Amino acid sequence: MTDLQHRERIRRSFDLAEGYDGAATVQRLAARTLAARLARVLDGRKPTRILEIGCGTGLLTEQLARNWPEAQIVATDFAPQMLERARRHAPPTTEFKLMDAASPTVEGPFDVVCGNLVMQWLEQPGQVMERLGELLAPGGVLAVSTLLDGTFAEWKAACAFEGVQPATPHYPESGQIQAWTPWLFSGLWASESCVQAFGSGLEFVRHLKATGASVPQAGHKPMGAGALVRVARRLDQSGAAITWQLAYGCFRKPPVAGVFVTGTDTGVGKTFVSACLVQRWQAAYWKPLQSGLADEVGDTATVTHLAPGAVSFPSAGVFQASLSPQAAAEAEGVQVCRAQLALPKVEDGRLLVVEGAGGVMVPATDELMMLDLAAIWGLPVVLVARSGLGTLNHTLLSLQALRSRGVAVAGVVLNGPYNPANSRTIAQLGKVRILAEVAHLPSLSPDSVAEVAATFPAWKTVCARP
Repeated sequence: MTDLQHRERIRRSFDLAEGYDGAATVQRLAARTLAARLARVLDGRKPTRILEIGCGTGLLTEQLARNWPEAQIVATDFAPQMLERARRHAPPTTEFKLMDAASPTVEGPFDVVCGNLVMQWLEQPGQVMERLGELLAPGGVLAVSTLLDGTFAEWKAACAFEGVQPATPHYPESGQIQAWTPWLFSGLWASESCVQAFGSGLEFVRHLKATGASVPQAGHKPMGAGALVRVARRLDQSGAAITWQLAYGCFRKPPVAGVFVTGTDTGVGKTFVSACLVQRWQAAYWKPLQSGLADEVGDTATVTHLAPGAVSFPSAGVFQASLSPQAAAEAEGVQVCRAQLALPKVEDGRLLVVEGAGGVMVPATDELMMLDLAAIWGLPVVLVARSGLGTLNHTLLSLQALRSRGVAVAGVVLNGPYNPANSRTIAQLGKVRILAEVAHLPSLSPDSVAEVAATFPAWKTVCARP
């Protein structure tokens, strides 16, 4: 059976699933959970245009319409009868369209693209998510759920006991879905288990058929009637309870094109690297919090000197003491709030380079660390690290901290004497791209910065997945 024939078989199975709404207990739970996670990621923002893929009979569509009644919802599915059933109880403002999620035929941009329990049916889910991400507006959210390996474990165990090869689909492992995240998008996967009790093993089999999920994996024949009865009876002996492994992913497209430059420590060369990036990309520059002006001219003045003609935005907080921004502000009796730290609006399609203060875990305000700001802004990070002794621990821990919050990492810049061993170890263990390795310069000037900046990758290269 070809892939196309298998897809057509899945389509027919869903079209014939007349009892879907009554049987789809876990699917309804997953739709509610995904909608709630999406609302948390949007953090009060109201989407105006939403694309839903694989809408089925409209379980997620209903949640979307309830949460954001003023949004235009475009609900799509590749099974026409499923789509018609969804249309029957949807708000009149919802637009329905026959579409295969693997080959989108709609025009963006959308504020949200979402799909409930559809990714496991796609042959190349990572590529599909990249294509769907392209339909998002800046700052838009891609929210999906999928089944994971371990789903129907009890049924598979019963099959093994009876010497029968289960034809249930192979679901991805938790490690595999990490690679589905669109490049430079921020966000995390979260997983949970759900146990559903059935009256008998045969009731579980009928449930699969009622929800259109009874199509065997490609290359496998359906189980014979005799084997099916034996396996169902074996499942009865274990209580006829079935575990579903669910994963939810919400990923935000960067709100503007650009990067957040942070470091493993203070004095690792963030300002120099920022100047190189501004020069290389002809980008705008923003230093949101600047302390230590009693001892130096400040990073904004330095960058605009080293990258002549650079557009810069005023800092949200400027302090005299050479302390963390939080401590320096406290010393001056000043308080910086989150609203003041909103990203500036960049015009004419110019890139934006934002430079942090100190390292990833440096306090920015009374409530926020630099890591928190990285997560809030949603910009991919360029991490600046020393090249020499001690850098492995600092760099790998910083990468771990960033990824634990779902912050995308564009790459690492190593500053100092060339150290191929450290560079190789960071790239391999940190699973990160080394964007540049920069030796210490005897003096900094616009000319020397321009020379080094030429060795940095073009923005187009940074945007391409390694």
